[in-house]
Amino acid sequence: MISTLQKTIRPMLAARGLHKSAVEVLKSLTPEDTVTASFGKFISELKPQHLSPVVLHRSKRMVLDSIGVGLIGSTTDVFELALQHCQHMYAPDDISSVYGRTGTRLSPTLAAFVNGVATHSMDFDDTWHPATHPSGAVLPAVLALSDMMPANRKPSGLDFLLAFNIGIEIQGRLMRFSNEAHNIPKRFHPPSVVGTMGSAAACARLLSLDPSQCSHALAIAASLAGAPMANAATQSKPLHIGNASRLGLEAALLASRGLEASPLVLDAVAGVAGFNAFYEDYVPQSLESPSDNGHMFLLEEQDMAFKRFPAHLGMHWVADAAASVHKLLVGVGPGKVSPDQVEDIMLRVPKSKYINRPFPESEHEARHSFQFNACSALLDGEVTVDSFTPAVMSRPDLFALLSRVRLEHPHDNPANFDCMYGEVQVTLVGGDILKGRCDTFYGHWRNPLTNESLRKKFRNNAEAVLPSEKVEMLIDVVEELDKFGDCRDLLSQLQ
Repeated sequence: MISTLQKTIRPMLAARGLHKSAVEVLKSLTPEDTVTASFGKFISELKPQHLSPVVLHRSKRMVLDSIGVGLIGSTTDVFELALQHCQHMYAPDDISSVYGRTGTRLSPTLAAFVNGVATHSMDFDDTWHPATHPSGAVLPAVLALSDMMPANRKPSGLDFLLAFNIGIEIQGRLMRFSNEAHNIPKRFHPPSVVGTMGSAAACARLLSLDPSQCSHALAIAASLAGAPMANAATQSKPLHIGNASRLGLEAALLASRGLEASPLVLDAVAGVAGFNAFYEDYVPQSLESPSDNGHMFLLEEQDMAFKRFPAHLGMHWVADAAASVHKLLVGVGPGKVSPDQVEDIMLRVPKSKYINRPFPESEHEARHSFQFNACSALLDGEVTVDSFTPAVMSRPDLFALLSRVRLEHPHDNPANFDCMYGEVQVTLVGGDILKGRCDTFYGHWRNPLTNESLRKKFRNNAEAVLPSEKVEMLIDVVEELDKFGDCRDLLSQLQ
């Protein structure tokens, strides 16, 4: 603890092996002055009454959507491989439920892992700005930990939502300390870093850890974080979310047992990299403790983006732009665009290497391909779950359109989810030129899905594994979650 370190700085230097720069910071600051301590205090002291009606509404939408994409994600090969691995390599520990597998239970940390994998297995989960997938890293851990708690100590619906929102808030606050974090990532996958921290924060709150333990949970999580962008568009990308959820939970559990870590992990200490190991332009600020007047959550200032089809968020701009060109060619009714009509396709999109994939060879690559999603929408008028099945991906007409695509990267189109656009220009064989442009797709935080659209998405996803009666029950339970004395009604619907 910081106070102890200050009082015994010389003997503790030898015992703890603190770097000289860190020691100098500890000498000059009181515990309340450090960024790390302020985050621990915030996590510990936030109360359910600090959740405004707007935050409750938006976070319940996130919970519903995340469960839905997790349930349909439990039908994927990636999820099945992860589940088999956990069942074969670890001793049975029937505590926490698994998405889409009635009667199957794992240890809390393994359940958080496989359910996190399910959530991101189709790249169908929510996205925020700065760019990350916040819910998938937090919700599986909070569900697994709630399953672990004794029947007489289950969190209330409000406490459940408070922990979830703390996990979301911590991710957003950390990413706003860096300008680099605002752009589509190049070096590492953000949820593997801030998601792990968010999971640790949410679980620390649910475990009622004190401020110091909450700080240690974050510091432990920082040692368990990170995954390279090279694994985007592969079967390993969903592991990033699964690990974030699992390892954040483990960090909180270790902190609850007394394990300690750096008291300055979130502070900027010269010569000793803490969280700034991930973001070189990291400039942290202390997080104010909530007051009687409440706390302004970032979620209240900026809503969440929910995807209408399972692909990287950037694909939604080009898909909507291409769909508008499709309508010009075939009208509003059902119909197909023939490749014989098309001479050339120009996409004007941000420059981002890992989503520039001219001829994707797998569903995971297709979910990260400007070209594939634009051509699918141009051909069919929309992109859907079925667009990424082998039979649909292998169509000759789709390949013919892909072979006509070129990309431009205008200077006014940055790789930033808050200000990018997608433009599709189709030159027909006769010389006519048709253009479609999307500045804000339906589902973006500036143009959010209606409750009706979100519930339709949830029903389509959840009914892949659950009977319709249970699906409707889940919708009702999540909507009323903040009114429940404990969260057993939600947990029981997922068993």
